[in-house]
Amino acid sequence: MNLDPTKMKDWQIAEAAEEHMKTVYQLGEELGLDKEELLPYGHYVAKIDYKKVLERLKDRPDGKYIDVTAITPTPLGEGKSTCAVGLMEGLGKRGKNVVGALRQPSGGPTFNIKGSAAGGGLAQVIPLSKFSLGLTGDINAIMNSHNLAMVALTARMQHEANYTDEQLAQRGLKRLNVHPKKVEFKWIIDYCAQSLRNIIIGLGGKMDGFTMQSGFNIAVSSEIMAILAVAKDLKDLRERIGKIVLAYDKQDNPITTEDLEVAGAMTAWMVEAMNPNLMQTIEGQPCLIHAGPFANIAIGQSSVIADLVGLKLGDYLVTESGFGADIGFEKFWNLKCRFSGLKPHCAVVVATIRALKCHGGAPIPRPGRPMPEEYNKENVEWVEKGCANLIHHIETVKKAGINPVVCINAFYTDTKDEIAAVRRLCEQAGARVAVSEHWLKGGEGALEFADAVIEACEEENEFKFLYDLDMPLRERIEKITREVYGGDGVVYTPEAEAKAKAMEQDPELSKLGTCMVKTHLSLSDDPNKKGVPKGWKLLVRDILTYKGAGFVVPVAGAISLMPGTGSDPAYRRIDVDVETGKVKGLF
Repeated sequence: MNLDPTKMKDWQIAEAAEEHMKTVYQLGEELGLDKEELLPYGHYVAKIDYKKVLERLKDRPDGKYIDVTAITPTPLGEGKSTCAVGLMEGLGKRGKNVVGALRQPSGGPTFNIKGSAAGGGLAQVIPLSKFSLGLTGDINAIMNSHNLAMVALTARMQHEANYTDEQLAQRGLKRLNVHPKKVEFKWIIDYCAQSLRNIIIGLGGKMDGFTMQSGFNIAVSSEIMAILAVAKDLKDLRERIGKIVLAYDKQDNPITTEDLEVAGAMTAWMVEAMNPNLMQTIEGQPCLIHAGPFANIAIGQSSVIADLVGLKLGDYLVTESGFGADIGFEKFWNLKCRFSGLKPHCAVVVATIRALKCHGGAPIPRPGRPMPEEYNKENVEWVEKGCANLIHHIETVKKAGINPVVCINAFYTDTKDEIAAVRRLCEQAGARVAVSEHWLKGGEGALEFADAVIEACEEENEFKFLYDLDMPLRERIEKITREVYGGDGVVYTPEAEAKAKAMEQDPELSKLGTCMVKTHLSLSDDPNKKGVPKGWKLLVRDILTYKGAGFVVPVAGAISLMPGTGSDPAYRRIDVDVETGKVKGLF
């Protein structure tokens, strides 16, 4: 294949590569899967029966476990998924048996500013349109499961408003007394739909529902998605779904999906979604796609199941955590690894000269607008100043006891002196550094990167969590803020502080993990503060309860669980060739 990323768009590269890709039957044979363990969805996508694989290979040693994270990104993203795919391809070129475990993209960014999450250039997951447009339906299953809970809750509220206790009893129901202003759940949709953030439902007559304020969040922020990411099997999933707190009654008692007798039906939607999806890189390395993105507003990890399967099937497993190390890696470290019991061998911190310039003083690039001209000119001073942000993330990885590798995701505008400055400062900070040209050259361009990761994986590490679950919630939030974000402390709104105090007194909630919601564009809670901000405190304005997933969710700053669609969204450039049915314009 003669594929030139400098002359072709990502979707054109993917389309050309798809003419030569392996079938899932070839991938399954190369992975050593038994015939009944492969569940094809056409010729090039399949699900894997995780239960059969894990049972058959339970005595096989695990491979090396690698997490890919990043520095604080610009709004354009720094190619973390591209680097993860490039690393798989580089390890493949070195003759290593490598498997990937990445997250399924959300329709929100795919049709908005950021685009899909398939990688880019010669480091992509294919087939692109399948990957980007629903895959095998996991996110649809999550939406149906989640929204069924809202249907059950709102219907119950309507019936309790219209029927007496005796009439409810005749229908086999006991009054739950849901407090209409203490409904924790919202509806979900897999788009960035800001007009649905705050709505009124139930308008009309008494047969049209219960009138109250409600709203929508994006699908991947759903607790069901979080449960899919951390559940180890169907039994675990069913138990977790039954613990989901939908609302509180008028005496402040939680009302769960089990109380509404809807947990079983919600789980029924999720049975097929429990199996990870099998795809491939452009160079034919197998990649498991499972669970979803958005580590700023969700857990943002591929699933524990995908990691467990990948570690049995490969000698190296490359997974990915959303956004920077303060967001995605912190959750990988203190939540995902706690749930899975797995210990990583290496963490990659992706950096670009572009992002370093942004943190060093260059104008902030804006999606949908031309890149500021300053980014095309050499400026070693900006790069050196911006390295403070990169070194902060290196230190975060080292606090976890994991060996860090910095991957400089090379752009054609980078200069030798700029790259040399990054290498010098990172090596002084105790990290291996590799320059990778996987976007331009595929696996051949990622050999230095692959070699650095192989070396790091051979070294012993002393993995440890940042906090113990016996630590009170507010102390944990304080520790994450000081140790990971570099803040001077935490302040709370009255509502958030009242919730925190109540959670600390609750025997169950006090032992749950902590899943922070915070902007990904800064170490602080203010997206405009670049570099390593000093002299600030984290503002926690609310705390949500994800009892089924196994964590509480402090919400910091002005971030929303429903992103907005920009003025120049990707859907303007996506279309279909009506003769062939092929999708054009995805990126």
